[in-house]
Amino acid sequence: MPGASLRAAQDNLILGSLPKAVLQAILPDLDLRPLKVRQVLQPPDEKVTEVVFPLDGVASMVSLGDTGNSVEVATIGCEGMVGLPVFLGGLKAAVEIFVQVPGEGLHLSAEAFQHHLDRVPTLTQSLLRYTQALLTQVAQCSACNCYHPVEARCARWLLQTHDRVKGNEFPLTHEFLSLMLGVRRATVTDTAGALQKRGLIRYHRGVITIVNRKGLESAACDCYGLISKEYDRLLRPTRKRT
Repeated sequence: MPGASLRAAQDNLILGSLPKAVLQAILPDLDLRPLKVRQVLQPPDEKVTEVVFPLDGVASMVSLGDTGNSVEVATIGCEGMVGLPVFLGGLKAAVEIFVQVPGEGLHLSAEAFQHHLDRVPTLTQSLLRYTQALLTQVAQCSACNCYHPVEARCARWLLQTHDRVKGNEFPLTHEFLSLMLGVRRATVTDTAGALQKRGLIRYHRGVITIVNRKGLESAACDCYGLISKEYDRLLRPTRKRT
C-alpha cells in the first residue's frame, strides 16, 4: 500500500510528537497497511523485523504460559508502537502481540527504524516516555486482574479500547473478551449483560457500542484513570480529556 500522508501519520502520538520536518523525512519509509483481527504483529521468541505505529484499532500484548493459557498484560493503540525490542536492543520478545480490534498501522522495517533512531533524538525521547507509560500499564493491569471485580475490569478495558478507535462502535467477540479478562465466556456474557442492562453499552452480534461513556467511567475501577493519567502526562501534555 502507499505510504501515509503527514496528517494521517500524526494520528499516532509518537509520530505526531516529532517536528514536522523530521516526520516528513521518515514518511517515505512508512508503509500503511490494514491491521486485521488475529494478525500477529510480534511473535514470541522470534527476531523482530519491523515496528508498527497503529493509527487506530487495538493490539493486545499477551503472555503465554507453558500450558497454552495466555493472559493479556497490556493493549497498544494510536498512542504507541509495536516492536519495542528493536528500540531497547533485545531483538526478540517473550510476549506475543496480535490485533484484537482492526484498524490501520504504519509499518517500518527494523533497519529503517534504527537508521532514523540514530539520527532523530526526539524519536528516542518520545519512545522512552512511551516505554515508561507502557510499563505503568503493564504493572497496573497485573494488579487490576488480581484484585478488582470482573465488571469493573471489563469497564476499564472497554474504555481503553474506546480511546483508541474512531467512533463509539468496535467489533469484539466473547472469545476475545474472555481472553482479555481471563474469565470463562459465560462470565463475559453475564458481565456484558449487566453493563447493557445499566444502559452503559450495547452488545449485539459481536459489536460493542459505547452508549454512556460517563457511566462506564463510573463503573470502571481506578486503574483506568491511573493509566490514562500517566499516558496523558507523558504523551499528551496539552490534551484535555472530555
